[in-house]
Amino acid sequence: MKPSQANIINAATLVGLGLYAYLTSHSPSPTALIPVGIGALLLAITPWFKPGRKVAAHIAVGLTLILFVSLFKPLSGALSRADNAAMIRVGIMMATSLFALIVFIRSFVLARIKK
Repeated sequence: MKPSQANIINAATLVGLGLYAYLTSHSPSPTALIPVGIGALLLAITPWFKPGRKVAAHIAVGLTLILFVSLFKPLSGALSRADNAAMIRVGIMMATSLFALIVFIRSFVLARIKK
């Protein structure tokens, strides 16, 4: 899979599930919109994913890594509340972020080997 495809899948998941969490919450918190914002940024930089343009891919990796690490706190909160829906939502966002990170790192390694 290409990094741009993994980025689109991850960004769409972040936007979709983040909006769903915000809109269906009984007391919505603006922090639920953080994945939405990061997903929108990831979607916005996807057109610049071209061979030889490393900056966009490195920005995407940085944002994805920050978000992945940041999602551990909402996951622990969902676990402590025994909120299964939130655990699933956050787990899916973490899984797609981890998948995107793996695809990015794999592409970086392959690009380095080809040199």
